[in-house]
Amino acid sequence: MCLAVPMEVIEIHGQNARVGLGGVVREIRLDIVDKRPEVGDYVIVHAGFAIHWVDPEEARVTIELFEKMAAYDEAPE
Repeated sequence: MCLAVPMEVIEIHGQNARVGLGGVVREIRLDIVDKRPEVGDYVIVHAGFAIHWVDPEEARVTIELFEKMAAYDEAPE
């Protein structure tokens, strides 16, 4: 299963960007994103590409849901 996640744009260099989430930093491409992001924006990242610009509030809610799912998955039985 593939999962696209919102990540914060840290740096932009032409069509390349560094994005981060929870201490994980990745190099991605910006060739196909629907709205050109700026540093501090959030984008949905899939397979090394930003595929969608995300409203910061939407990104926050999505990240919180991922954190809750991870905490539930780690809970003792």
